[in-house]
Amino acid sequence: MSAIRQDPTTREWVIVAPNRARRPHTARDEPAAAPAPDAACPFCPGNEASTPPGLLRLPGPGGSGWAVRVIPNKFGALTPSGEPVRRECGPLFREMDGVGHHEVIVETPRHDRTMSRMTDAEVELVLRAYQARYKALRADARVKYIIIFKNHGERAGTSLSHPHSQLVAAPVPPMQTRRKYEVATAHFDDTGRCLYCDLVEAEVEAKDRLVLETDRFVVFQPYASRVPFETWIAPKRHEPSFAQVSAEDLVGLARVLRRTLATLGAVLGAHDFNYVLHSAPVEDEGKRYYLWHIQILPRLQTIAGLELGSGIFITTMAPEESASLVRDALARGAGGR
Repeated sequence: MSAIRQDPTTREWVIVAPNRARRPHTARDEPAAAPAPDAACPFCPGNEASTPPGLLRLPGPGGSGWAVRVIPNKFGALTPSGEPVRRECGPLFREMDGVGHHEVIVETPRHDRTMSRMTDAEVELVLRAYQARYKALRADARVKYIIIFKNHGERAGTSLSHPHSQLVAAPVPPMQTRRKYEVATAHFDDTGRCLYCDLVEAEVEAKDRLVLETDRFVVFQPYASRVPFETWIAPKRHEPSFAQVSAEDLVGLARVLRRTLATLGAVLGAHDFNYVLHSAPVEDEGKRYYLWHIQILPRLQTIAGLELGSGIFITTMAPEESASLVRDALARGAGGR
């Protein structure tokens, strides 16, 4: 029987309907497919002149070459020039300059080195680059919201297969973020506690959606997952902003993120996915309403009319079942140690 569950962080409803599809996974120990080499790839070493000048470069082993590069997106949705001044274009129409920053984090010089195949140290460098650029861009007074995300595979929206992530720093927070913040603020007003910290504690206590727990982080599949195998990574320590994560915790986060992606690859086989690093709006980083977290969204089913028209998502597998499959794969060592 299907069920309709409410997401405690947004108050939105999700339909869990296992009868709408066969189980959307192939249980085999196979990691996500790596991209085939491409000599013309602008992100590969030797082709740096094909991209805009770099913003950050983390050196490779022994200081030779580079391990991670950050560059402006050549086809960015936002540009650094302009001012976020709103203009009235009629009684109901308003616009402003498309000011902001859109950057690409080239995660590795290796064209076929997907994050699940990296070492923990290599993933840590990627996270260090994320945090360095986050801190640099929040110093721009025009920036109100920063989002870091990764598109892996064509169905997830990637246009270049070389492993990379993106960062967008915008002059306005999106309505989805505003909604989540409103719900979190209401919870804090009612209880005096952070909604997301309470959610992490509740998932640890419930156990049936828990995937992995370390001394610093919790990995779980949320109660009202929007897609099959949706997975969150959240800190146990209250930190509204990703900028607040310590260097020590970045080391632990790198291990947890790599193991989670590798294990999802082992359970699902080659699959496309998105992940998003959520952090508090820049002006609210000091408040106690929010908790930064990483949301992983495998692209196993097509988003269709109901989702686009109503905002109500249908998932074809309950998170209790999918979390059990991922836990079993972890126990077999599918994601490494």
